[in-house]
Amino acid sequence: MHTAITIDALRVLDAIDRKGTFAGAASQLFRVPSAISYTVQKLEEDLNVTLFDRSGHRAVLTPAGRYLLEEGRTLLEAAENLAHSTRQVAQGWETRLRIGLNSLLPAECLFPAIKDFYNLGIPVDVQITEEVFAGTWDALQSRRVDLIVGADDISKPAGNFTSHILGQMSFVFAVSPDHPLADVDEPLSEEAICRFPAAVAADTSRSLPAGHAGIFHRQSTVTGASIGHKIAMQQAGIGVGWLPRSRIKTLLAAGKLVEKQVQEPRQPVVLQAARHAEDKGKALMWFWQRLVDDPAITNWLDDLSP
Repeated sequence: MHTAITIDALRVLDAIDRKGTFAGAASQLFRVPSAISYTVQKLEEDLNVTLFDRSGHRAVLTPAGRYLLEEGRTLLEAAENLAHSTRQVAQGWETRLRIGLNSLLPAECLFPAIKDFYNLGIPVDVQITEEVFAGTWDALQSRRVDLIVGADDISKPAGNFTSHILGQMSFVFAVSPDHPLADVDEPLSEEAICRFPAAVAADTSRSLPAGHAGIFHRQSTVTGASIGHKIAMQQAGIGVGWLPRSRIKTLLAAGKLVEKQVQEPRQPVVLQAARHAEDKGKALMWFWQRLVDDPAITNWLDDLSP
């Protein structure tokens, strides 16, 4: 399907509107005035509309011409962005980098690296998705993300991945100070815990087997979408369960959550960063080298050094 509206014609309209005259547009575009006049005349004939009011000294757009230019400027910007992105890809830079973050870690642990990356002046869109349990590995395996941060060492699938251990995360069994379990003698038994709903973060995996931790088979659950939801539910007293110690330090210190000892403690979980081994995009490798030893992340984790 042929259309009379071309990127070149839109550039001509834009130049005329900015300069106010056909001659001014010709000078800006390094063309002769007759070429500008021909482009406009041809466009008007093809569309069967009048784009400029030529009765005065300046070239004034008609309502139809103004509408065409305002909408067309969106196309001009898109065309420029496309050209820039094409050159960017040719130089080895991705147009977008997607990072999957385990919900055990707060999103703000990625912000210093993202800020430093944008200070480089490289227009790569960075997208963060929050994943829970096996969802982190699932997002990488299915290529919904390019890099994962905080993936556990339990649900890792088979595949050609490059990974780096970040540290381990410790957990505490926590309840609201108003919850009935807050005053029960320790260590808490399975029987005592099962009387109350467990606060759960739903696994975001789409293909890999969903995971869960610290929930008894006969215990009812109240489910949220993230660890943030789980923390809030336990603080509100509508559920109980294990929480990352580093995420609730201030709540424990303020007495807004109470740590309880249980008969069967939960072991720490080793967390890692991972990517597909064959992927070597410049943005991916920049973030890989930055994030695997970034204190903004490792400060939330326990050191594994002996």
